[in-house]
Amino acid sequence: MSKLTSRLWSSVGKKLITGITGLALVGFLVAHLIGNLLILAGAEAFNHYAKFLHDLGHGAAVIIAEIGLLAFFLFHAVTGISIWLKKRKAAGEGAGSGSGRYAVAGHAGGPSRKGVSSQNMIWTGLIILLFVVLHIVHFKFGPDASDGYVFVDSMGVEMRDLHALVIEEFQNPFIVGLYVISMLLLGLHLRHGVWSALQSLGFANPKLTPVLYTAAGAFGLLLAFGFLVLPLIVLFAFDAPSAAAASEALPSAILGTPPGTTPGVSP
Repeated sequence: MSKLTSRLWSSVGKKLITGITGLALVGFLVAHLIGNLLILAGAEAFNHYAKFLHDLGHGAAVIIAEIGLLAFFLFHAVTGISIWLKKRKAAGEGAGSGSGRYAVAGHAGGPSRKGVSSQNMIWTGLIILLFVVLHIVHFKFGPDASDGYVFVDSMGVEMRDLHALVIEEFQNPFIVGLYVISMLLLGLHLRHGVWSALQSLGFANPKLTPVLYTAAGAFGLLLAFGFLVLPLIVLFAFDAPSAAAASEALPSAILGTPPGTTPGVSP
């Protein structure tokens, strides 16, 4: 093992990798949520956003971004699991020696901020990883224009009607329930994860610890809330009997426009 690899795979190195990749993934989540909020602006805005991402750099940009995200996910997951396994081994040795110092769960105080979120990071992380895989299969590789999900904008440009697919899927209470549960677990993961990343990167100033911990937790929970509220709005704010009707239902429900019209476009 080279000296660089040895340093990266040390306890400090793994925490740095986990922190850097974690914050990078949080940045992606922020950008992804902003894009998702365009669902509230109607089919044309959301579908144009999806088409822009798909066509950026003649399709190369999204491939590069996906490879980068996959790398971040893998590094974050592998180092996180490795840290957890090391802690579990240490806990077992501590219990075997009769010290009992790892036996009591709860808030440890100080910079560690041990609690429910920190004690379940590995499980919330693994469930979120599974959710991400299902989410990608569900929407990225789901039905497209060849399956009838075609949207024609006001200029006559055809594109995949991802908006209709999203609205149609979020009319299913079972799917919405899975998303809500997954996003609640994401909030729990981020509540400690954001703080832990900041701590690993050297922001654990004792004077700022309470403020940073509270701010990081609030940010993580707010981000998760942003993701879980959209499926609930789609499910409860309106009724979409078909994919075509679904493309029009949300702007009508949110903005108060008459059914069958698009805000700013004459019927």
